Amino acid sequence: MLFQSFTFPNGTTAKNRFFKSAMEEQLAIDNQPTQTLVNLYRTWAMGGVGVLVTGNVMVSPNGKGSVGDVVVSDDRSLPMLKAWADAGKTANTLMIMQINHAGKQSPKAVNREPVAPSAVPLVGMDGFINPPRALQVVEIEQIIVEFITTAKIAEQAGFSGVQIHAAHGYLISQFLSPHHNQRNDDWGGSLANRMNFLLKIYQGIRATVRPDFLVGVKLNSADFQKGGFDENDSLAVVAKLSELGIDFIEISGGNYESPAMLAEKSSTRQREAFFLDYAEKARKISQVPLIITGGFRSETAMNDALKSGNLDLIGIARPLALIPDLPNQIQNGTYQTLTTNRIKTGLAPLDKKVGAVLEMDWYMAQMRLIGEGKSPNPKLSAWKVLFNTIVANGKAGLSTGRS
Repeated sequence: MLFQSFTFPNGTTAKNRFFKSAMEEQLAIDNQPTQTLVNLYRTWAMGGVGVLVTGNVMVSPNGKGSVGDVVVSDDRSLPMLKAWADAGKTANTLMIMQINHAGKQSPKAVNREPVAPSAVPLVGMDGFINPPRALQVVEIEQIIVEFITTAKIAEQAGFSGVQIHAAHGYLISQFLSPHHNQRNDDWGGSLANRMNFLLKIYQGIRATVRPDFLVGVKLNSADFQKGGFDENDSLAVVAKLSELGIDFIEISGGNYESPAMLAEKSSTRQREAFFLDYAEKARKISQVPLIITGGFRSETAMNDALKSGNLDLIGIARPLALIPDLPNQIQNGTYQTLTTNRIKTGLAPLDKKVGAVLEMDWYMAQMRLIGEGKSPNPKLSAWKVLFNTIVANGKAGLSTGRS
């Protein structure tokens, strides 16, 4: 099934079921796209993926989550955006721009006064992220306009669609969470009010772009945080988005304070993929195209997941940073199932403090190599990545971003 085409509700067709999920690249210069990004996405497109999703593209300079984020708030970079889109559409690939606003998940180095639905600080982030300021209603409305503007620019640049990032604890995810959103106006309180921000963004984009321009969402199955956005909330959002005609939903989970996928159940290890149980529940209430990302490594597990009927495309991220032509290798029979290990320095106290962040930076280093026309280096030293990152960007370079 992996090489069967798939047609989305708006009539757009992906050539196969491989969906390259977003990974933060941090390859922007002055928050603008670069030739390195263009090269990276051309390589992935030539590697056989059916759908490519970019890493975080922020809708506002005040919404950055990392030093190297691309920001698209106007058309100043339209020529390079067009080059990026064209590269990603090589070999009949669909190229999706992920659009996002970090909200309070914005380090001091890029934002001295982050914003959020409510002035609820992130636990354990005091030295890295300042406490947020609660957004005023007029600011909420302005950010909705910014999302719509970025989507329109993506369409003008030739992207196949956008993915609204409503997961991983960023601003839309913060609005969805009763823990992070303690407002008592039309934007908080009940789940209907908490999802209002996401729905206004989606409906605004859908009303602005062409019918054949894909509009999807990345959504948490849950925040995995006490008092946060839970599975029942998530399924209700899926049902509502489906009712409104969303083109696809990618399922993920967790946030800065409680990252998902650190503890695996035995059933998860056997089936490789995270969130399959959730997909089964979502399929019972909606026929919206679903993508599950996280854990897939073997061709067998990918095909088994598709055969279940509970998802429509296979989300793959980090394996493509090491094997950019993974789909082609599977198709021609040369793929050997990838085994990935945790990236560690070997110093337990240091690994405990920066391990997850270091791992993301290690994969970003692999993406940079690909973008520079080099081969990925599975033996790349964690210490070298740590040193280079801090030299280049200071402590802020230790990205905590998740696309």
